[in-house]
Amino acid sequence: MAPRLDFTSEAFFRDPPRAIAALRASGPVVATRFPLVGDVWITTTHDATAEVLKDGATFTLRKEDGDIAGLRWWMPKYVKTIANNMLTMDEPDHTRLRSIVDEAFRRRAIVAMEPRIRAIADGLADDLFAGGSPADLVQRYARILPVSVICELLGLPTADRPRFIAWANTMSSLTNVLSFFRLLFAFRKMRRYLEEQLQIARVRGGEGLIAELVQVEREGGQITPDEMVSMVFLLLAAGSETTTHLITGSAYELLKDPALRDWLEQDRSRIALAVEEFLRFVSPVQFSKPRYVRRDTVLEGVPLKKGDRVMVMLAAANMDPAVHDQPERLDLTRKPNRHMSFGTGIHFCLGHQLARIEAACALEALFTRWPKLALAVDPADIHWRKRPGMRAIARLPVIAGGNGRPRLAAAAAEPQLAD
Repeated sequence: MAPRLDFTSEAFFRDPPRAIAALRASGPVVATRFPLVGDVWITTTHDATAEVLKDGATFTLRKEDGDIAGLRWWMPKYVKTIANNMLTMDEPDHTRLRSIVDEAFRRRAIVAMEPRIRAIADGLADDLFAGGSPADLVQRYARILPVSVICELLGLPTADRPRFIAWANTMSSLTNVLSFFRLLFAFRKMRRYLEEQLQIARVRGGEGLIAELVQVEREGGQITPDEMVSMVFLLLAAGSETTTHLITGSAYELLKDPALRDWLEQDRSRIALAVEEFLRFVSPVQFSKPRYVRRDTVLEGVPLKKGDRVMVMLAAANMDPAVHDQPERLDLTRKPNRHMSFGTGIHFCLGHQLARIEAACALEALFTRWPKLALAVDPADIHWRKRPGMRAIARLPVIAGGNGRPRLAAAAAEPQLAD
């Protein structure tokens, strides 16, 4: 019998390897209950996770009537519109929409954004303690950077960023039914706003991915107006929320063990490798969206019936000792690192390259400016949001731990995005 875990508890988020090991001891696929979803099977191994994500013929994101797995009948139409995106689609609709956004991404050259991302991170690092000390690294830094980057990438007005940050905070606060209804209200406002921005781009053109998507639409891309809204919503939400918690979780691990922070300081070229380990160890996205079992099947020796629901546990795949040596240990030199934080199969994360660049730039800028940055509280006083499926530190109070290093004037220049 699998242990009944509270996937939103402080104990689970503080020490995921312990809870995951207990689950895995019950088998590669275990039956449990998940908040807001109900009875569901979850995977506890790398191989079971990979099989579910790759076998869209057996494990589908849609019910037989086409409705999205996980949505309830009472949810408003605008929620279903937003949820009707690439992440909830099977073939052939997934490839149809993925090809459209892939084309828009190719036109924007993500790698070319790195100098601009670093410039934004430098500026935020400079201002970290502008509001006083200690400063909350979540709200003063890790929340703002990804939102700023994705807004520039999409071509959304700079003046609207406080609105996006407020929406992002609402999404982070999803912990129970009451907060879910607050989220519904935010979704309605977001949908209306995105519809307006798409219409502006259709009339006036502009810079950024929204304008690129409109151009693809104009050139005959097979996408409906509602799908355009859900596409932009997905890019805005997924492009900021998960990276926020990757940056925060990574910084927390470095601040908890200053020897690791100093090790990175000795050679900044180590950051890219470290980010891969943070992706595995922090695992900000803990679970996938629920899938339906399309036909009776056997998954890693466990019989599943048609109509059962399955969620892959990405965090468990990342802690599988069959794939990772001493997975419960944070090893910034780990190589190879076959983590599953971006998924696999047709739904492999579109923004993986951007997330890696943002995390590397965020850590480098932060610890270059504040090389002795330190936690303002004991690690035992750090808490996680009770949000199911997302490992998100609620607040991360930090102090400078020294005067810090001023940025060189040359580094203060902010290069413009490549056309």
